[in-house]
Amino acid sequence: MTRILIRQGRLIDPESGLDEVGDLAVADGRIVQLGGTVDDFTPDQTIDAAGQWVMPGLIDLSARLREPGLTRKADIASESRAAAAAGITTLVMPPDTTPVMDSPAVVEQVTHRAEQAAGARVVPLGALTLGLAGEQLSAMAGLAAAGCPAVSDGGRPVQDSRVLRNALDYACTFSLPALLTPVDPFLATGCLNEGPTATRLGLPGVPAAAETAGLGRQLAVAGATRARVHVGRLSSAEGARLLTDEQGRQRRLSADVAIHQLFLTDQDAMEYDSRFHLEPPLRDIVDRQALRQAVADRVVRIICSDHQPHDGDAKDGPFASTEPGASGIDTLLPLVLRLVEDEVLPLHRALATVTVEPARLLGLEGGRLGLGGVADLVVVDPVAPWFCTRETLASRGHNSPFLGWEFSARATHTLVGGRLIRAADRA
Repeated sequence: MTRILIRQGRLIDPESGLDEVGDLAVADGRIVQLGGTVDDFTPDQTIDAAGQWVMPGLIDLSARLREPGLTRKADIASESRAAAAAGITTLVMPPDTTPVMDSPAVVEQVTHRAEQAAGARVVPLGALTLGLAGEQLSAMAGLAAAGCPAVSDGGRPVQDSRVLRNALDYACTFSLPALLTPVDPFLATGCLNEGPTATRLGLPGVPAAAETAGLGRQLAVAGATRARVHVGRLSSAEGARLLTDEQGRQRRLSADVAIHQLFLTDQDAMEYDSRFHLEPPLRDIVDRQALRQAVADRVVRIICSDHQPHDGDAKDGPFASTEPGASGIDTLLPLVLRLVEDEVLPLHRALATVTVEPARLLGLEGGRLGLGGVADLVVVDPVAPWFCTRETLASRGHNSPFLGWEFSARATHTLVGGRLIRAADRA
């Protein structure tokens, strides 16, 4: 395996607080020297990182890669390579594929395809129930043995509370975290936040109660178990308040938020632009501020892209008839860094939300800079302005709600397991 020396970059580790200029040496897929000036190392390749940041590669907790089942939109190869180009070294893949990842055979298929792609790592999540139908428990022992570090409802909440409790108890038996979607689907039948904007546009609204009703039931059931429960893609101020109250009683309870919820609101959809048709929907500025505060207060410790690439047909048509979801892996890193610019989070804390925190949740090795640690790394130029356009997106999904935005940082080099996957020319 190639021996790589990264010279004189700003070494940043969100876990230890390391922040210094120095060298980093990689051999056999591991970090073998860290900090200072490395002289007693013979590299096969040297990366000049002067003026750049050297950090753990990002871990994206929710990225749909559309394979198997919807390869007309994207596939594992295209999205794992796009992720590496964006500084993401691990993509966590929900189980709502076709077929559903409820058996070791499907998990192994996904893992094999990811290895062939030679991009970012792909970590599959097992289905909480068979077919995500919410009726019978999945074979969690087999899913864990096949490489699933957690189980998930895949965006399809288990409606039978008895089945949910049994599933959480069963997941706890195998020390598998359970990732749940906080929504009552009977209330979530619209396409935009219920409020003045939806009314003006004549669009059916989704009340915040759709989130709190689903979340309240899940929290009550989780409280009757010893399961490690994680709530995915929180979207409302009331949801954040419920979570805050419950975390005082359930220490093993955690949550994430999609990055677009920290920047956009329902008013961005005023022109009926389907790029802003998301699920859960964009809410109002009060919700956005509450979510930012929840992240700042560490109530929500993880930020994800909630990557959902679509083809043109899926987003072409009247707003309500288009498919929800946004392409997000290309913009995850610069948006997280913009939270630092906006003084929502300090740098190390912002980076922790997309590195060490998701690593801790799933028991992954990456997300850190440390001697002997896996060399999943990204080199970032913090002053490399670029515009988000269809041409600059590496993902096959061009349905980004941030088209036209200017960003001030991007990845120049990405290493996955010590292999150089991404190397961009420096201007």
